[in-house]
Amino acid sequence: MDGLMKFLEIKLVPVARKLDQNRYLTAIKDGFFAVMPLLIIGSLFLLIPNIPSEGYQNFMASKLGENWSDYILIPFNATMNLMTIFVIIGMAKSLGRSFDVDDVTSIVTSLVAFLILTPMVEIINDGGEGLPVANFTATGLFVGIFTTIFALKIFSVVQNKGWTINMPGNVPGNVATSFNALVPELFVIIIFTAIRIGFSFTSFKTVQAFVYTILQKPLTNIGGNLIFLIIVVIIQQILWMFGIHGSNVTDGITKPIMFAQTAENAKAFAAGKELPNILNYQFYSNYVNIGGAGATLALVLIILFLAKSERFKSLGKLSVGAGIFNINEPIIFGLPLVLNPIMLIPFIVVPLVNILLTYFVMAAGIVPLANGINIQWTTPPILSGLIICGWRGALHQIVLIIIDGLIYYPFFRVVDKLELEKESL
Repeated sequence: MDGLMKFLEIKLVPVARKLDQNRYLTAIKDGFFAVMPLLIIGSLFLLIPNIPSEGYQNFMASKLGENWSDYILIPFNATMNLMTIFVIIGMAKSLGRSFDVDDVTSIVTSLVAFLILTPMVEIINDGGEGLPVANFTATGLFVGIFTTIFALKIFSVVQNKGWTINMPGNVPGNVATSFNALVPELFVIIIFTAIRIGFSFTSFKTVQAFVYTILQKPLTNIGGNLIFLIIVVIIQQILWMFGIHGSNVTDGITKPIMFAQTAENAKAFAAGKELPNILNYQFYSNYVNIGGAGATLALVLIILFLAKSERFKSLGKLSVGAGIFNINEPIIFGLPLVLNPIMLIPFIVVPLVNILLTYFVMAAGIVPLANGINIQWTTPPILSGLIICGWRGALHQIVLIIIDGLIYYPFFRVVDKLELEKESL
């Protein structure tokens, strides 16, 4: 076990640290962090018209009319269905700072580049033209991400070469900033216009169609693959064992894929259609990681009620409040799980068991698929299962906590016994 830990530390940890410090992956993560509150709020409005009560549905229809859900879903459409725009804003702010570009300029530059690539469509009712909202949903995520990266990279290169208009020192700062950005933004606009024109001569016609067909759809299919999720979770758990935030390392890659799958489920749920994806971000967040990375809520409860050593009894009392809300740093660093070869096996095995069991019960129709409602990751288990999958989802979380506890218990008994021996000396 010591040899395995040393091997993983030598081979995996340096790579993980480089990924965690990568400015582009960091910007992607920051973009999703920024948009998360809006997605959660929008998802709450998706829940309101879908409460499974005939009396409730009839009451709302009697008060607001047969199409009452259309009014309630306005916030959902203004958040989830414009997700890409908000991710671009969050990404641009983060990435711009790493390029030494001010926030407003970064956001404006990224948005104009994205809009240049977005083709206008004819509005049949009035004969005019407009921007297709479909390109602002999860379908346009990858175009938005790559556009932000490419646009700000162009801006940074032009700016670093000194191809800017520098105003005298007595000119107000906001005016000087505007003129300083003029030439770099001109380059961005020209290059993205050329890209737009170039794709119009291909069979894809648009960048959106190209990226979705060639990249996003295949990656989404991979993200919906059980093996992919298992590999991601194994990597995350190993990194956590070395004190590195495993989710932070992989989120820049996995979140765009998983959120796209969640958004597809939300769209189908709102339309009353069959949900397309078993695997999505809510599957991962609320069933794989019950209590945090490693599904440690069960371990927290074991420590709270079954620990013999005084140190672990205290740890259980201190960590149970956080554990209920899926915050498990007190356990990871207090037990600790970090660099603990005895706890390595259950820390990796437990979330994998949760993946396989949850996938099976959802594929078999025993538990409904996650409905795409984005809830805060700190939502306590059982309540989260009830919101995204109904009572069967909540019951399944209880079953998982019990199974997780059975796996963790024998390993914890070993570390608890060792701690008890230390205290008796």
